Amino acid sequence: MNRSVLTASALCLLLTAGPLAAADAPACQTVRMSDPGWTDITSTNAIAGVLLDGLGYKQDVKTLSVPIGYESMKNGNLDVFLGNWMPAQQKFIDALNEAKAVEVLGTNLEGAKFTLAVPNYVAEAGVKDFKDLAANADKFDSQIYGIEPGAPANQNIQKMVDANDFGLKGWKVVESGEQAMLAQVKRAQNGKGWIVFLAWAPHPMNETFKITYLSGGDAYFGANYGGADVRTLARAGWPAQCPNAARLFKNLKFELATENAMMGMILDEGLEPKAAAKAWLKANPQALGPWLEGVTTLDGKPGLPAVKASLGL
Repeated sequence: MNRSVLTASALCLLLTAGPLAAADAPACQTVRMSDPGWTDITSTNAIAGVLLDGLGYKQDVKTLSVPIGYESMKNGNLDVFLGNWMPAQQKFIDALNEAKAVEVLGTNLEGAKFTLAVPNYVAEAGVKDFKDLAANADKFDSQIYGIEPGAPANQNIQKMVDANDFGLKGWKVVESGEQAMLAQVKRAQNGKGWIVFLAWAPHPMNETFKITYLSGGDAYFGANYGGADVRTLARAGWPAQCPNAARLFKNLKFELATENAMMGMILDEGLEPKAAAKAWLKANPQALGPWLEGVTTLDGKPGLPAVKASLGL
């Protein structure tokens, strides 16, 4: 084999040994994201924001309901969403897929759950399943407490009421924000009042309150108490336009314990989201390696040392 062939072979090996990092275009610097007002998404957005800052990007987060957020993504006004709870949001995804408006970057959380719950003392009094609600309508004031208006979960409950499933015809779905709903739960528990509300994990409510998830809601929330995976979505075309930033979001995988801790710092300790994210990352620097694998700064430098330097690690 002559020298020119050897040189060509060596070059081929270098090119195929692994992906070569390439800086994103300047137009990719601002990553537009949304937050439906859920503390779990506020937490994961904050972690993403701290990482983006360290890489030389800018994060622009808008507070939008799920339907409006998806419409904004469809119209090209948002780039990434970390809160695609499945299967609860299936109908939205079906519509977005039909319009070829989004791409799934991956699953960022497994083992979540999302369905109706009651305080433990209500469960101990006999309300453990959706079918137990109607017989206690007076104690519940025929009300189910949901989250922000327009949320798919609220729509699921309203559909259940309209269909008179579980004998709930005439019940009211009380739509409010997450914090308003939890404040109502706290008031009810302080007075041993009866309340049924949307609950989910990850969330510090599972430690703050003693609650029981109701069985029987599989048709509306899915099996295993609304067992869910949370996916990361990007608007169609964005991963190809901004492959380095997209790789970061493909790498982002969270644990229930991570989100519970982050949410606790925000809700219970009163930390600003990015301050909570920085505190968590400084206490858990081992998370950075997998998240930043193959990711560079905006200008093409190694990402891990840049983020560590930005955190003072």
